[in-house]
Amino acid sequence: MIKRLIVSYVALVAVALAAFTVPVAFTLTAQLRGDTEESVRREATTMALLLGEGDAPARQALARMAGAYGDETPGTVEVVAADGRSAMPPLPLPAHPDDPAFDSALARGRTTVDWGSRLVWGPELVVTVPVYARNGAVEERIVGAVRVRYETADLTDRLWRIWGFRAILAVGVLAVAAGLGAIVARLLTKPLRQLNDMASRFGDGDLTARSPVTGPQETRTLARTLNQGAERLDTLVASQRIFVADASHQLRTPLTALRLSLDNIADGVDDEFVREDVDQATAEVVRMSRLVNGLLVLARAEAKVSAPEPLALRELVEERLNVWRPAADERGVTLVLAGDADDRPRVLAGPGSLDQVLDNVLSNALEVSPDRGTITVRVEAGGPEEAVVEVLDQGPGMSAAEQARAFDRFWRGQGLTGRTGSGLGLAIVKQLVTDDGGRVALRDAPGGGLCVRIGLRTEADAPRRVSPRQGAPRSGG
Repeated sequence: MIKRLIVSYVALVAVALAAFTVPVAFTLTAQLRGDTEESVRREATTMALLLGEGDAPARQALARMAGAYGDETPGTVEVVAADGRSAMPPLPLPAHPDDPAFDSALARGRTTVDWGSRLVWGPELVVTVPVYARNGAVEERIVGAVRVRYETADLTDRLWRIWGFRAILAVGVLAVAAGLGAIVARLLTKPLRQLNDMASRFGDGDLTARSPVTGPQETRTLARTLNQGAERLDTLVASQRIFVADASHQLRTPLTALRLSLDNIADGVDDEFVREDVDQATAEVVRMSRLVNGLLVLARAEAKVSAPEPLALRELVEERLNVWRPAADERGVTLVLAGDADDRPRVLAGPGSLDQVLDNVLSNALEVSPDRGTITVRVEAGGPEEAVVEVLDQGPGMSAAEQARAFDRFWRGQGLTGRTGSGLGLAIVKQLVTDDGGRVALRDAPGGGLCVRIGLRTEADAPRRVSPRQGAPRSGG
């Protein structure tokens, strides 16, 4: 839009310049042509009058005048007698006395002006006037003709100066107009750019984004309307998040108490059928606890207010693998760290976010992996601004349809995690990763199983992570 405004402004100035400058240049050109023609015609007429006097003083004056004219101007004087073939002293006979201009002056007494071109002018201006023999004040007869040839090179130079000066002036004015147009365009579009920035931040999930109320009345009204809508939406979403967080938090205590009660009942019951029912109820309580914990984590992730911080990726991955290794050893599952990335890839992530992401992915991978299987975690540099973590398991994997829905909330697949998970693990992973500007995708692992590929933003000059954070594994889903 800024470019269009600048182009429109410059085009308007160009039209105004053309409307005022071009006519003036044409007028000056016509004036230059007219003044030159009048001057040459006056000189030729004066010489014809001197030649028509016929006496010696007049001819001497003509000779001096013709000589001075040739010395002081780019012009020459030619004279021919009435018969068109003879000279009229004191001037010599021209090289071509029998041209149409001489014939017109001698036969019909006409003065001719020839600029040599139908455009502005040719290389020379030629003015031919008849010479009349005079007896007192009465014109008697034509006794000859005078021709003045005036070279127009000087006129051409003056013409280029007239048009060149105006062309340079026009270019300068257009350059200034383009600069002023850019300034004006940016000032005019600043409110729109602020609204666009607000819309972009709002689309990225920043519900606190607001636009300054500036600019023309229309943009101020639009900004107020958008700000009011954003404020209302932010309030509604915040209320929903608070409700989910509070509900999840409040449900944790009774669920814990219910599980303890079921454990106590199971310890005091000898009936196998009753114990089986109690175990089934306990499993459902455990699953519900995981669901509540997942909802609480997801609500906190959506209400994220902390800025990402630079973290040493490989160091953090090693830390989480060490935390999960005892659980893997119980089932004979081997955790392998691979990849060509060292401590240089430093990624941007919110406090605790990447830990939660790795814990959820490793929990799912460990749950679906067969006994004595292998889980491979590969850390690589995905590009100049991205680091990649891939978690590959040897489980049953997912079909293409299942991979397309795996990040939906409360969706559970047909595998082991589908029976025991809450359906929130991968949804939490996607929420946390995308909040930090990264991306996550699923694909088939080579040789079978599932590959979870996580792309994270990097910061080359970020300060090093001070110390690894230790903690218990967080359940996925």
